[in-house]
Amino acid sequence: MPTSALSHLRKSLGGTSFIDKGEGEEILLIHGVGLNAEAWAPQIAAFSATHRVIAMDMAGHGDSLALPGTATLEDYVAQARRLLDDLGITAVNVVGHSMGGLVAMGLAIAHPQRVRRLAVLNSVHERSPEARAAVEARAAAIAPGLSFEPALDRWFDKDEETLRERVRHWLERTDLASYATAYRIFATSDRDFTDRLSAILCPALFATGDGDPNATPAMAEAMAGAVMRGRSAIIAGARHMMTLTHWQEANALLSALFAERLSSFDNRELRSAFGSFMTGVTIVTTAGIDGQPRGFTANSFTSVSLEPPLLMVCIGKSAASVDVFRKAQGFAVNILSEAQKDTSALFASKRPDKFEAVGWRPGPFGDPLLEGAAAWFDCARYQVIDAGDHIILMGRVEAFSYTDANPLGYARGHYITLGLEQAAVNAASSSSRTVVGAILENDNRLILLPDASRPNGLVLPEAGRSGPSGSASQLHDFLVREGLDATLGFLFAVFENPGTREQCIYYRGEALLHARGRTVLADFEDIPWDRLPDEATRSMLRRYAEERKIGRFKVYSGDHRQGTVKAVD
Repeated sequence: MPTSALSHLRKSLGGTSFIDKGEGEEILLIHGVGLNAEAWAPQIAAFSATHRVIAMDMAGHGDSLALPGTATLEDYVAQARRLLDDLGITAVNVVGHSMGGLVAMGLAIAHPQRVRRLAVLNSVHERSPEARAAVEARAAAIAPGLSFEPALDRWFDKDEETLRERVRHWLERTDLASYATAYRIFATSDRDFTDRLSAILCPALFATGDGDPNATPAMAEAMAGAVMRGRSAIIAGARHMMTLTHWQEANALLSALFAERLSSFDNRELRSAFGSFMTGVTIVTTAGIDGQPRGFTANSFTSVSLEPPLLMVCIGKSAASVDVFRKAQGFAVNILSEAQKDTSALFASKRPDKFEAVGWRPGPFGDPLLEGAAAWFDCARYQVIDAGDHIILMGRVEAFSYTDANPLGYARGHYITLGLEQAAVNAASSSSRTVVGAILENDNRLILLPDASRPNGLVLPEAGRSGPSGSASQLHDFLVREGLDATLGFLFAVFENPGTREQCIYYRGEALLHARGRTVLADFEDIPWDRLPDEATRSMLRRYAEERKIGRFKVYSGDHRQGTVKAVD
């Protein structure tokens, strides 16, 4: 992009002049001493097609107001931060060239929450004594009549005359006092971040040219090595002004940086951590422009406000129906009941006939309401908010209803049936003795223990079979004493043993054996049924053995003859 095409894009806020072009995730460009925002012409042209690019004039450069001669590097960092504030930008990708690289690093260290990604191009770090003496001598020599030829000779080859003249024009246009102030800071600030670079936590690129005698490859590599997520890159044949002379290579490095994930952790692990928060399950529905009902399963639902009555849900941008919901004038939230686990799975699938497989009716405002829901809310669209890889649908509640049905819960990738959990609570609080046990596996084999009350008998790990009633904490202590490092999952059975009148609660899980001890490991195809204590235990384990074959476990509530079985995963 010719620099003349940039002049009409200039704006000014708070004394800072800047070029503002494009839409999307923001990029802030900070130039070096004696230059201005127009020095980023190749980058503005390339990235404004996909990003909002903001190229600022440093204080005293271009059309920005000057700072006093006593200014420090922190003053230039503050200028960049104020511009972000004035533009209402909370976080931005920051690219700095030469002294602009020092400003960019200062911003990332002082305001880490404001910097998404950082690129430091042709900047300096811990100069050698000889290099420091040379640059300080140049700073001391700045006076009226200063010749920029030595700098231009260092920056450009003989065949780069057009670029050389353009940069000469910018240098000569810069206020000499402001040039001297900035150059003094550039000359003396190369050690400002020696012990502070580790505070930069975002993805960071440190790049220079192999022909840059001042911002050397060794400096770029040293800075990258001190930053947790830093990497260095060296452009062959490039000198100090590589953003202009080798802009294709520089832009390729920046493109790779802008595409880098902000988080350094595994998204699957993050999803698991989020899953520790137990939620309900909803199906969000609407009617498309064509009148056809659409819906998806969501557990990212929350109430927002009572006055006005607002709620919100999230839908992934990759969802097939995202555009329908983005444009819809309203939507309904159906809070599922315990009996609607299959309905949840249906609406989480890609089946085109979802609404043909369930009962539903139009709500007061036309959005589909599912039969059997624990509650529903029919909403008018209030706001649609872009949020990363999702959009947030905020609705104003226009009508609602609810029932006494237990809602369906969800945590750690599994459904939770609150009614059955309550059955366990009731059993534990019963006046009868309570046995709390576990069906544990180790290396795909069932863990059993010797039954002290019967010769050659075996029992499951459990607490409360004799003496006072058992509890989950007592079961945990018992497992530790037996050398079992157990991880308990969801409930598997809650029932009354008719032979003993005991209330029985059994969990399923897995265990590591720190020591074999008394443990007996049984293959599921060869469980010693005749050595188990009673028919209730045998019946429960037969069901467990069958369900583990298909990896679909259910919860049983009742006694060993009659009860209810409901799926939980």
